Amino acid sequence: MPAQLIISISGMRGLVGENLTASVAADYGRAFATFLKGGADKKDKKLSVCIGRDSRPSGQMLGSAVAAGFSAVGIDVIDLGLVTTPGVGIMVRHVDCAGGVVITASHNPIEYNGIKLLLGSGMAPPQDAAEQIKKCFLEKRFDLADSTDCGRISSNEQTDAVHVGRVLAIVDKEAIAAKGFKVVLDSVNGAGGPVTKKLLAELGCRVSAINDEPTGRFAHTPEPTAENLTGLCDAVKSERAEIGFAQDPDADRLAIVDEAGTYIGEEYTLALAAKYVFSKRTGKAATNLSTSRMIDDVAEKAGCQVIRTPVGEANVAAAMLEYDCVIGGEGNGGVIDLRVGPIRDSLVGIALVLQLMAETGKTIARLVDEIGGYYMTKEKFAADNDQVQQILNLAKRTFANAKIDTSDGCRFDFDDGWLHIRASNTEPVVRAIVEAENRHIARKYVDAVMAIRSEVLG
Repeated sequence: MPAQLIISISGMRGLVGENLTASVAADYGRAFATFLKGGADKKDKKLSVCIGRDSRPSGQMLGSAVAAGFSAVGIDVIDLGLVTTPGVGIMVRHVDCAGGVVITASHNPIEYNGIKLLLGSGMAPPQDAAEQIKKCFLEKRFDLADSTDCGRISSNEQTDAVHVGRVLAIVDKEAIAAKGFKVVLDSVNGAGGPVTKKLLAELGCRVSAINDEPTGRFAHTPEPTAENLTGLCDAVKSERAEIGFAQDPDADRLAIVDEAGTYIGEEYTLALAAKYVFSKRTGKAATNLSTSRMIDDVAEKAGCQVIRTPVGEANVAAAMLEYDCVIGGEGNGGVIDLRVGPIRDSLVGIALVLQLMAETGKTIARLVDEIGGYYMTKEKFAADNDQVQQILNLAKRTFANAKIDTSDGCRFDFDDGWLHIRASNTEPVVRAIVEAENRHIARKYVDAVMAIRSEVLG
């Protein structure tokens, strides 16, 4: 396999036409179908799966190939068309499917695409299941059906309506609508534009949408980070809006811009959502090792607890189910509310933040100020598996006095901050995240990581 084709707990991701082709997609569909078929009760009715895609031009081609792979194994396919990732997760359970597939490369540039797998629960497969599927794909061990038992392919256009209905059920629609919030939405020409505009209309918001047509021709680099959202910041100021929302192409992540046109970042999305949920429900939250301490601060003020997991929404969702968490998510702007589904959902984040604003009567800048914050910096650099291990080993020696968690790479907790070094699930890179009380302290840990990098990589 070419190095750029990544197969992990997050599914498959690669460069279209180079290492991610129709034949590769069909084989991956056959592998997942074989896995689902092997775990099914033979007395059950014929299995079916949902397939959806984001707006990338390559999505239809890859989706058709994956559907052909399922059909070849004898599993029926329900084509949801162009929809969000959380929408597919919701529909898997809504129409009682054995699993689901999303054709998306999330925040990656347009030359990439990917195949994300979901089980019948709406969650991504856990590590052991992901390894079984990967092995089946690599060894090409497929349980193919005969000519009379191939799967049938049908379509369903109800995803957006079902999704909006589920989100509206967890908030007070009338209370939000009474405020008539002015909102600017940037969907980066991904899948989120149409459904999110429907949600905001239901919530009585006055919406100015930019980059909302789902063409897949991204108007800016698709990851919703500060440097990529200057247009949204300018639009919030010129429109005199009360808040700006930015989604990634498959709409499972949400970043926020305040009323002054200031990017407040993805890390605040979960903290704000948790602030509202904890004001109504006492319980636990779950998040990953790379997420800001702000969620811990919010939970502590509410008398609640935070469960930490390895990175990956499947890990967070599993912890939420195990500990009966009332809210969860990741610091990349992904919010999970099990009342809607066990998957990151930007629409959930939008609804909960608007509800918080409506009930408190406070601006988003005021709410952010109340939460407080830390200085966080995120670095990444290319490294192969051997180099990753060398980096982690050297880091353990360098930070030997820290509290160390090795459940996902290494997280080092210090009195004045923390550092998390791990290999990415979706790119051939090492990620190093540092959070501290201020820039000076963070710089100390970043410089130490860069010295480790230089020693290992030269």
